[in-house]
Amino acid sequence: LQDLYKAFMCLKTEQECAAFLHDLCTPREIHEMAERWVIARMLNRGGKSYRDISGETGASTTTVGRVARYLQHEPWQGYRLVLGRWAADGK
Repeated sequence: LQDLYKAFMCLKTEQECAAFLHDLCTPREIHEMAERWVIARMLNRGGKSYRDISGETGASTTTVGRVARYLQHEPWQGYRLVLGRWAADGK
């Protein structure tokens, strides 16, 4: 895993990231990761139920709940880290 983390850190542009992900992952895997990122951003903004988010994204309520759990309770806090940087960059 360490080598994979380091590989991601070598990427410098959105295009490089896209190329690497398309080589590394299946289209479905990329779609699922993108979906989770959308869900994380929606949960972070607040104001919508899991069912609303599920309806808007097409993800299951189980997936929405899983993302919410990682946002709120899991120790890694990767979503929170990126969401904070995303907001600081004005996105």
